[in-house]
Amino acid sequence: MELSALQKARYGYKPKLPANVSQGITSIALKQGAPTESIADQADLKALFKYTYGKPLVTFEKGTSESNCRTLQVGVILSGGQAPGGHNVIAGLYDGLKKGNPGSKLYGFLGGPSGLIDNKSVELTDAVIDAYRNTGGFDIIGSGRTKIETPEQFAASLETAKKLGLNAVVIIGGDDSNTNAALLAEYFLAQGSAVQVIGCPKTIDGDLKNEHIEASFGFDTAVKTYSELIGNIERDANSAKKYWHFIKLMGRAASHIALECALQTQPNICLISEEVEAKKLSLAQVVDQICDSVIKRAANKENFGVVLIPEGLVEFIPEMEALIGELNDVMAIHEQDFVKYGDFLGQLNFLSPKLSAPSAQLLMTLPPNIAKELLMDRDPHGNVQVSRIETEKLLIDMVEKRLTELKQERAYKGAFSPLGHFFGYEGRCAFPSNFDADYCYSLGFSAFVLIAAGLTGYISSVKNLPSPPDAWIAGGVPLTMMMNMEQRHGSKKPVIKKALVELEGAPFKAFAAMRDTWAVKTSFYYPGAIQYYGPPEVCDQTTKTLQLEHGK
Repeated sequence: MELSALQKARYGYKPKLPANVSQGITSIALKQGAPTESIADQADLKALFKYTYGKPLVTFEKGTSESNCRTLQVGVILSGGQAPGGHNVIAGLYDGLKKGNPGSKLYGFLGGPSGLIDNKSVELTDAVIDAYRNTGGFDIIGSGRTKIETPEQFAASLETAKKLGLNAVVIIGGDDSNTNAALLAEYFLAQGSAVQVIGCPKTIDGDLKNEHIEASFGFDTAVKTYSELIGNIERDANSAKKYWHFIKLMGRAASHIALECALQTQPNICLISEEVEAKKLSLAQVVDQICDSVIKRAANKENFGVVLIPEGLVEFIPEMEALIGELNDVMAIHEQDFVKYGDFLGQLNFLSPKLSAPSAQLLMTLPPNIAKELLMDRDPHGNVQVSRIETEKLLIDMVEKRLTELKQERAYKGAFSPLGHFFGYEGRCAFPSNFDADYCYSLGFSAFVLIAAGLTGYISSVKNLPSPPDAWIAGGVPLTMMMNMEQRHGSKKPVIKKALVELEGAPFKAFAAMRDTWAVKTSFYYPGAIQYYGPPEVCDQTTKTLQLEHGK
C-alpha cells in the first residue's frame, strides 16, 4: 500500500516526554503519596475491591530503580471506539519496555477485550510499531466493545495471561473499559495471580477526566477536526447567506465536544445538554431558543446561521427522557405483541394507551421520522439507540413548524433554509495532533513505568497539560479512586464516574458570557486545519477547555 506524503512525514515525528520520565531508564524512581479514597460509596467499594482499594497516588522522580530493567511480557488491548493517538500509546509502551530490556515482549490482543478472552494475539515488533507511529486509527490490532463481566470471561482472561506468561495487561479505553480494568486487576489478585493491570484514559467525548486525569486522549484531535469542518461551514454560510446549518456532534453522555467546538468557532447557537437538564427545558423551549436567534438575525437581513447540537441532547430533555424510559419499559414487557405490528401507525396505536398521557401526547406530536426512530431496533439491553436519533432533523422540523406559525402571526418575515449534518466518525481516526501524539506516547511510557514498579489497578496519568511536554508530570492514579456506585441494568455496579460539563466551570462560563452576542451578531471564527509543523503557538496549542480550566 502506497503511503501518503503526510503519513511518511509523520513517521519522522519524535514525540516528546515529560521530564520526570525522560532521564535514563534506571534513573526513574517511584514516589508514593498517601492512601486514597473513592469519590463516593467508600464502604461499598472497599468491600468490593479488597485487594486494590485505597492505593496511593504515585508520581515519578529522579532516583535509582533496577526494576525498570526487568524482562517483561505485556499484553495490550484497545477497547471501545477509536480515538486519535491510540497507536502512540502502544508505541510509548513498547519503547519503554525495550529501553528497559530488549528481551521484553509486547503482545497485542486482536479485536479488543475478546482477544484476551479468546487468546487471540500477535507479538508487536519493531517493524509493526514503526508502521503505525503518529498515525490515527486503531487498525494496528483492532478494537472491540466486549465487556469482561462473567465468571467464565474472567477465568478465560487469566488463563490467556498464564499461557502467554504475561506480567501485565494494559487496557486502553474509556470509563467503562477502565472500570473493567479495575475489576480485572482485583480478580487476578483474588486468584493469587501476580499479573498486573494498568489502564490508559481514552475517549474523544472528553468525559473521562478529573483532577488527576486532565484530559482523555483523542479529544484534542477530534475537536480540532470538527472545528475545522464547522469553521468551513460557517464561512460558506457567511458567503451564501441563505442557509441555517444544524450540526450534531458526537458526545452522548457529555457535551464537552460541543462546548469546545463552540469556543473554537463561535456559532450562533450551541446547545449544552447538561444545561438543558439543569434548567428542565422542554423540547418546545429549546426550539424557541433557536427560533429567537433566527428571528433576530432575519431582522438584520441575515437569514443564515450555525447551530451545534450534542449527540445525546434528547436524553437530557426531561420530557424526552421520560418518553424514552417509558418506551424502553413498555416495549420490553410487550415485546411479543409489539412485533406483530409491522406498520408505524399500528405500533403507535398499540403503544400510546400504555404510556402516560404526557408521553403519549409527545410521541404523537413528534415528526413521524423521529417517532419511527424511537421505535426502531433496540440495543442489546432493550433500550432506544439514542445515537441513531437524528436530533438535527428533529430540531429542523420543529423550528420550521414554529417559524411557519410565527409567519402566520406576522411575527416573523424572514427566510429559513435549513441543512442537517452529523460530525462523528470524521474525528475518531484522524492523524493525531502534536498534542495527542505527545500525550499518548507519554501515557504509554508511563504505563510501562507503572508495570516495572510492580503496580496494578492503576491508570496512567500525565498532568500539567497546558504547559510544554517537558513540564508535564507523569504518574499513576488508583482506578478505585475515580469510582462510585451507580444503578446499571437493575442493580448497583461499581463504575468510574463520567465527567459532565460543569455549569460552574470556567469553559462553560466563558461560553455563556458570549453566546447572546453570537446568537445575533455574525461572530464566526475559522480555526482551520490541524497544523503539524510551525511555531508552537500554531502547532502545539491545547484546547480552549484545558486552557480555561487551568486559568490560562
